[in-house]
Amino acid sequence: MAELQKERREEEKLPATLPAIAIRDVVMFPHMALPLSVDRPRSVAAIEQGLKAGRKVLALTQKKPQVNEPDAGDLYQYGVLSEVAQSLKLPDGTMRVFLQGLRRARVKSLSADGENGAFMAEVEYPEEKPEKGPEATALMRHTMEVFEQYVKLGTRIPGDSVSLLAQVEDPSRLADTIAANTPFNPPERQDLLETEGARERLEKLLKMLAKEIEILDIEQKIHSRVKSQIEKSQKEYYLNEQMKAIQKELHQKDDLAKEVDELKKKVKQAKMSKEAEAAAEKELQRLSRMAPFSPESTVSRTYLDWLTALPWSAETKDVIDIEAARKVLEADHFGLKKPKDRVLEYLAVAKLTQHLRGPILCFVGPPGVGKTSIARSIASAMGRKFVRMSLGGVRDESEIRGHRRTYVASMPGRIIQSLKKAGSRNPVFLLDEIDKMGTDWRGDPAAALLEVLDPEQNREFTDHFLDVPFDISQVMFIATANTLYGIPVSLRDRLEIIEFSGYTHNEKIEIARKYLVPRQLSEHGLKPQIFGADDAAIDAAIRGYTREAGVRNLEREIATLARRAARRIVEEKLSSVRVTAANLHDFLGIPKFVQEKASPNGVGVATGLAWTENGGEVLTVEAVGVPGKGELMLTGKLGDVMKESAQAAFSYVKSRDFAPGAKIAAANFHVHVPEGAVPKDGPSAGITIATALASLVSGRPVRPDVSMTGEITLSGRVLPIGGLKEKVIASFREGVKTVLFPKANLKDLEDVPAEIRKGMRLLPVSHMDEVISAVLAPAGRTRGASRSSARR
Repeated sequence: MAELQKERREEEKLPATLPAIAIRDVVMFPHMALPLSVDRPRSVAAIEQGLKAGRKVLALTQKKPQVNEPDAGDLYQYGVLSEVAQSLKLPDGTMRVFLQGLRRARVKSLSADGENGAFMAEVEYPEEKPEKGPEATALMRHTMEVFEQYVKLGTRIPGDSVSLLAQVEDPSRLADTIAANTPFNPPERQDLLETEGARERLEKLLKMLAKEIEILDIEQKIHSRVKSQIEKSQKEYYLNEQMKAIQKELHQKDDLAKEVDELKKKVKQAKMSKEAEAAAEKELQRLSRMAPFSPESTVSRTYLDWLTALPWSAETKDVIDIEAARKVLEADHFGLKKPKDRVLEYLAVAKLTQHLRGPILCFVGPPGVGKTSIARSIASAMGRKFVRMSLGGVRDESEIRGHRRTYVASMPGRIIQSLKKAGSRNPVFLLDEIDKMGTDWRGDPAAALLEVLDPEQNREFTDHFLDVPFDISQVMFIATANTLYGIPVSLRDRLEIIEFSGYTHNEKIEIARKYLVPRQLSEHGLKPQIFGADDAAIDAAIRGYTREAGVRNLEREIATLARRAARRIVEEKLSSVRVTAANLHDFLGIPKFVQEKASPNGVGVATGLAWTENGGEVLTVEAVGVPGKGELMLTGKLGDVMKESAQAAFSYVKSRDFAPGAKIAAANFHVHVPEGAVPKDGPSAGITIATALASLVSGRPVRPDVSMTGEITLSGRVLPIGGLKEKVIASFREGVKTVLFPKANLKDLEDVPAEIRKGMRLLPVSHMDEVISAVLAPAGRTRGASRSSARR
């Protein structure tokens, strides 16, 4: 009862109107002590009026602290009735005061005093109902626990604050005291001040404390992580400095510092381009700051090793002596007049212009004809290094341009690797099997080669791994291919094609006698007086054991002769072994190829000529007729182009009256090309198929010892074909001495060796009428009943 009366007496003493001061960045709470520096004239006047009227003022917080002269609208409507416990007036007119918060107050109206500009507030005091009971007690205890956890995490509140708050029994005072001692932002503190109910105030306070605890927990984790990293870095720095000091005293350097110094010397000695030297110096700076055994340092070392190992300025001096080059080429290769002449022309131009920039040579021809070996001879004749890169089966663009350093175990492309291996920036660089490249999802290597083989672009060839330009314009690139079909058109445009044809029979004998036999004698430890093979034996080996445009298989057979001769000499204690045509089969076994009659031509059978990657081939076309409806059937694993050519030949034969009275529409015709397992394609068998069908329909046999090649049209015209030289050589090799070929190919006869032209009858034709009259025997001159009845 006494406490209630005391409260009522206090309420009766609470002023309804009192001066108000605006404070910035701080929210006043009941029971809170606040030292304050007052420098605004309006606030100083309000303090002075409050001192005269019972030392009471109203503390209101500004909404925007940056406003220097706030109006009534710039202040919150809730404040705290405060007592001016202490005050001090300074000479400059400002004041230092100490406020003690007493009670919440809600502003009813706020106006400025006309005399001194001080705010005068008419206020009312919210009624504070006491909160008692188990729920209030539990809420207070929980708030204290959360606040204690907050104090442990934070460093802004002294630890003894918790013990002082434990003595507070009033929920409202507890909430206000905690809010006053917690560094919430002003809007959140103002929200707590305006919450009149103690329970609601405690619940809001709990949410704010939980949020702050979560933030402090994250801050502590970040701080711990950063601290551990800093401690580790400081420890490493301290140890490194100690080690440097020790090494300095001992006049030593650590391994990484030594390696960096060595790399710096290599960079200077390499005489790189400006771009490469700048990149190397930048990488050296990065390496010097890295940990010695980190993965990044390994990548950096590898990069610098490649940069310093490349021949940026190292090159061989060209020896451009045309006569010496001719001797080298003639000593290493037999025949090949056209390629040799082109190489000598290339060197002559280089001698006059003093540089070797120009078209990229591409040697195209069957296997074993000397494409790779003549490239080696060019390097030898010029005094240059020789490197070879096989492109067969390459499908990845990175094989040419290299991998980027972002990938694990990345490496430069094979162009840069080969130049490093050569140790010279101007070698003879052989791109072998350029027609065997592939394409997949990893890119097109042929497109990457466009930059390599373009004289205008390869001056600044950029490998993905190096990432700096490297000049490869001084490199002499030579490409090889078996056919032109596998080379993309855009890449073929950058190449100068030099075709290598197959060797003739006599050329093979000369090559074997001058080159292959001496080489195999040397490789097998034999001498000419111990082992020998006469020309007849070599001739028999070529005819019975090889069938190719080059001499690769022939060299294998000669190697077999040398091995078996060596075994006989060792086992049988022989003084010498001589191989002749008579005992050749004792060394090589049964012949692989049997020399049949020159031509199987007859009724419905004609001999054609084909071109393959291995040179020219002779093929037979057979045709038979059976009762039917005038249809054509083709067998022998023929390609689409050859099938279309056969249809054109069939239509031509049906359009002509080769056998008056013959009922072509009442018969089906079957055309077969033997060796059915071997794929065949191309249009050059057109006149051969037409001749076989015309022979079958007319019953006139095809003359023996005749072969032919040419594309046919529906009107019977004979169109030009390719590979005439190889086809004529094949016909000569098989003993077929008469060859019909398109008249448009007369210009290609120059490529046929003179010795073959002399021993053959070469007939140019422009129409099928000429072919029929030249190859079909007159009616009635058939070769046996079986042939004459084939058309029936």
